[in-house]
Amino acid sequence: MNDTEELALSAQLRELAEAVALEAGELLRTRAGSVRTDVGTKSTVTDMVTEVDRESELLVTRRLLAARPGDGITGEEGTARVSSTGIHWVIDPLDGTTNYIYGFPAYGVSIAAEREGRPMAGVVFDAVRGELFSAARGHGATRDGQRIRVSGLANLSMALVGTGFGYLPARREHQGRVTGYVLPRVRDIRRGGSAALDHCWVACGRLDAYYEQGVQQWDYAAGALIVEEAGGATGGIVQGALAGMRFAAGPSLFEPLRALVLEAEERAPRAS
Repeated sequence: MNDTEELALSAQLRELAEAVALEAGELLRTRAGSVRTDVGTKSTVTDMVTEVDRESELLVTRRLLAARPGDGITGEEGTARVSSTGIHWVIDPLDGTTNYIYGFPAYGVSIAAEREGRPMAGVVFDAVRGELFSAARGHGATRDGQRIRVSGLANLSMALVGTGFGYLPARREHQGRVTGYVLPRVRDIRRGGSAALDHCWVACGRLDAYYEQGVQQWDYAAGALIVEEAGGATGGIVQGALAGMRFAAGPSLFEPLRALVLEAEERAPRAS
């Protein structure tokens, strides 16, 4: 596939993802406020899942396969389908489930497409604000069709930084210590509860940077491409004690943020 063909394909995948994300987001809106008595758990008692998560994943999967029946799909709620086309979708049907259950206004749908492991398109729909964040490789990133760019801030001490916390008590305790080290060395810290939206907020400058340990591919696959197409940098750690750590920031903040968080990790004792 040449560059022109790849650009055309990425745009097509983005268009499909946008349509599906909007439909799934409408499902979330319709069912909001109705799930307090229909909640299960996954890894821990604080890692919650609802029937809306599953309904949204089923909707997204059906719509994607109706349009592209040979594609593969990985979904947070268990969808696992091998691709025969080279295109693989990574979906989080409801990122921010705890927020959704409590009515805290930060949750949405995340849909990403990859071609042989290379990100091609990413869409995150903020179901509360009705904002559609979108990117296609080589086409830039948008919010509701308007181009967005990451913050141009170069001084980490002045940065508004997003983060998140895991579900295991020992990990949360350690993350609190890390946050305690990072906090006085940046402008302030925000915890929104949706990794997908955190990435989008970096992409449009609402946050200057973001870090978190324990996020999964479906949490960041779409958002990471949106950040990169908005001029930012993303990356992570895949092995060792910090496996699952992710970073996103403007280009001048990425390495300082990474260095600060790794220093905090070294200084923060882990629970035995």
